[in-house]
Amino acid sequence: MRDIDQMVVNLGDNSQKLDEFIDQHEFFIIKCASKTAKHYIQKDDDEWSVALAAFSEAIKKYDYGRGSFISFAELMIHRRLVDYFRIQGRYSAEVAVDSIENHAVIEVTENNLKFEIEAISQVLKSYGFTFMDLTTCSPKAQKTKNACGKTIAYLLEKPMLINEMGKAKRLPINIIEKNVGVPRKILDRHRKYIIAAT
Repeated sequence: MRDIDQMVVNLGDNSQKLDEFIDQHEFFIIKCASKTAKHYIQKDDDEWSVALAAFSEAIKKYDYGRGSFISFAELMIHRRLVDYFRIQGRYSAEVAVDSIENHAVIEVTENNLKFEIEAISQVLKSYGFTFMDLTTCSPKAQKTKNACGKTIAYLLEKPMLINEMGKAKRLPINIIEKNVGVPRKILDRHRKYIIAAT
């Protein structure tokens, strides 16, 4: 269940593996940076460089015994960006760093919710559909909901598969059908819903 955490521990000083690991988590870094910046961050923005450095620092400082690497990395990215924005004079909100460190949770506000919708819309667009398309492709029958749920749960346990999905911009239907046993017809019909939920 802690595959990513163990992966980080095993990276050591292997620069090639470190680079590959960072490449695989580019979307995560962008998502965390965008969340703190409250607008979508791209790789040519200064915030990307700050977030990337923070993610690398998180890899070096991570302690398996203290919990999830993902939560730790999100905290590091948030802290470094807050410091950066303070220096730039652009971050005026009060930040409860101790609370974030203890719970690794950033409070959701109306602005954050608006940002989340904008951010997911950008991601879905790269897959060739929109946020509004989900209203027509969401499962209605309980049996179909259960099948989609099994598929999403399977994907969430396979971060490498999600990374491949992100690169190819398509659902790995053959792999899911073989390993989860969900009929191809359901996967085809609810592809957009499964991608969005994952």
